Amino acid sequence: MVTNYSVFPSLGYELFDNGSAGDNISGDIDTETSGPYTLVESIVIGTILSLVIILAIAGNILVCVAVFTDRRLKHLNNLFIVSLAIADLLVAILVMTFAVVNDIQGRWLFGSVFCDIWISSDIMCSTASILNLCVISLDRYIHIRDPLRYENWITWKKVAGMISSVWIMSLIISFVPIHLRWHKNPEDYGKPPDENACHMDLNRAYAVVSSTISFYIPLIVMLAIYIQLYAYARKHAANIKKINTPLSQDRFNNANGKSSGSKMSDHKAAVTLGIIVGVFLFCWLPFFIMNLISAFCECDVPAAVFSILTWLGYANSFLNPIIYSIFNRDFRDAFKRILFPKSCKCIENRRHNNGFSHRSPRKQMNKSEYIMHPTENGSKRDCKEPLCSEMTAL
Repeated sequence: MVTNYSVFPSLGYELFDNGSAGDNISGDIDTETSGPYTLVESIVIGTILSLVIILAIAGNILVCVAVFTDRRLKHLNNLFIVSLAIADLLVAILVMTFAVVNDIQGRWLFGSVFCDIWISSDIMCSTASILNLCVISLDRYIHIRDPLRYENWITWKKVAGMISSVWIMSLIISFVPIHLRWHKNPEDYGKPPDENACHMDLNRAYAVVSSTISFYIPLIVMLAIYIQLYAYARKHAANIKKINTPLSQDRFNNANGKSSGSKMSDHKAAVTLGIIVGVFLFCWLPFFIMNLISAFCECDVPAAVFSILTWLGYANSFLNPIIYSIFNRDFRDAFKRILFPKSCKCIENRRHNNGFSHRSPRKQMNKSEYIMHPTENGSKRDCKEPLCSEMTAL
């Protein structure tokens, strides 16, 4: 008995037990997994999944625009967030859009050639999203634990190298084995492709190896980093609370070379990124646990379970921008400036450098970064508050 495993399945290519090699695989999928939907069911399912796709596309485009247009976000480490947003954007455009059609129709409509491209894109983008989160965790850890050396450590070359490594590794683990047929069982070689079905017939070795590289190793790294980062952030938050007088605060700042406000900012950044990783685990961990268990026990997992777990993973692609808008003040202000430009009374001084900086965004801000604004009676006022701060309540 040969069991086929899927690493990133949708309704059209989930884990199933195909019995003998001569079974009609596409027929099993149509009757046992997808099934005919009524018109009302198709509309409801299509509307919900389309809303997820729209939110993912809009939210991740908003993240990219915010980083490249808002001066306070033009920090090199935010390019890691841009890389994550691009991965999530590609998941929405290249994977989720075709998955909706495939799930509602109950069959594949785009041909066998594009099926391989779609499956490879699914694995690549999902892996890139995971690895980007791992890199972001490492970046935040170095920044908080050793901020002085971090300012000299982070450079354009290192950031570009790390981001390139993420995408190259994701490309290698997806397109290369899929198009070279390394994921197939030997008895499946030479079989003509089914034009009406798009599923992965994975051998056990590839299912385990790809899941380990794409998810479990980055997961272990991220958890190890955040356990240490969380403990370090709590320690410094406790130190800040012990500062009761301006004099003691000045001594504390001079002794440590870093202001308490900056440390609180680092603590908030650690909490925000911790929430991002936590949401990621909530979305993807159930699927990968099920996938690995199935690879060893050869369980016949219900198609509905795999479908729910897969779309739960896809939902992570639109949750990250929501997390930014709730927990990160700079991103929240930038989103408001982009979406509601007329509501922002303070505008940035365009005379200043608009390029990316390796220095902390908060350290770059001072009174000279704001310009005088006319009031209703014709006089001018000095807008000393941060951009869109009138709309922010912290």
